[in-house]
Amino acid sequence: MYNILISGYYGFNNIGDESILRTVIDNLREKLPQVDITVLSQSPAQTAEKYGVKAAARMNLWAIFRSVRRCDMLLSGGGSLLQDATSGRSILYYLFILRLAQLMGKRTFIYSQGIGPILSPRNRRFTAFVLRRTDGIVVRDAKSRDLLLELGVPDHLIHVTADPVIRVRAPGTELGERILEEEGCPRQPGRLVVGWAVKARKPGKAFLQEVQRCIRWLRESCGADSILIPFFYDEDLWVCEAVADALDGQAGCLRKKYLSEETLSIIGCMDVLVGVRLHSLIYAAIMGVPMIGISYDPKVDSFLASIGRSAPFTVENFTLEKFQAVFQDTLDRREELRESTARRLESLIAKLDQNEELIRAIMERPFS
Repeated sequence: MYNILISGYYGFNNIGDESILRTVIDNLREKLPQVDITVLSQSPAQTAEKYGVKAAARMNLWAIFRSVRRCDMLLSGGGSLLQDATSGRSILYYLFILRLAQLMGKRTFIYSQGIGPILSPRNRRFTAFVLRRTDGIVVRDAKSRDLLLELGVPDHLIHVTADPVIRVRAPGTELGERILEEEGCPRQPGRLVVGWAVKARKPGKAFLQEVQRCIRWLRESCGADSILIPFFYDEDLWVCEAVADALDGQAGCLRKKYLSEETLSIIGCMDVLVGVRLHSLIYAAIMGVPMIGISYDPKVDSFLASIGRSAPFTVENFTLEKFQAVFQDTLDRREELRESTARRLESLIAKLDQNEELIRAIMERPFS
């Protein structure tokens, strides 16, 4: 029996992070049948019920200490946990938990994370100090590996795979179609539907105005309907509603909170997905929907590169004029893009089994 404790950004109703947790739990159980899982969560009761695991409060020091003490391995799992671009405190939180586990004699493992950017010299030194003492590191892209090597983490510890969410199975679109109907955004026969997954934290007023211009252009020039999809419900709903309300009925907006499978099904109903949120682009790839990525962070560029694509613009330089040409090219090449993305995903999924293989090998070897 392996007792594994998972640390990450869980229990916040962020679809991307909850999708990561679901795939991590499912694959640990599939590949390591004798496994007992505990998750550090912002909403322990909700997490325990939803995933059938034990859960502890992620900000309660005694709960953290007790959970680390009973585990065999601390798994720092998924997402972009080790970065200080959005917060200087969060990286210290995740490094503290890793270091606590090391001091208590536990195995520590980095599970398919995107590393960086790490800007503070102090944070760079602390990251290197802690990660050099881990038992294994799996990152989701080559840029993360390069950063760790730059910090002085030994090459033999680092393995490159992909974002674990790409292993999610694609559901049908019937559920998504029903939700769109209930939300007052039904698909109309013969009309293109474009999904927009913008985010609240980074884009400014100028970006949102350009999004509105693009949605008007899509409707007037292409006869296309646009639907705003909040991926991190608690953060993104207000900005999606603000854009939709400013357009006075020219765009739909999903105003209820949906789970991962429901959101995947909704994405599957789109003809094109325009995404700022990383996991909106991953969901589009899973569902075979042509995507247009808008970069706000290196993790978006890294994922797009992994499937042979690039972000044609950032939130800072996004304009209607640039969007028009990219949208038309995406439509013209949509079958080609679906096929090439599917091939790339298949190759990336095969790499992900390294996580569980490494975990098993680490747990079976004797302590030095």
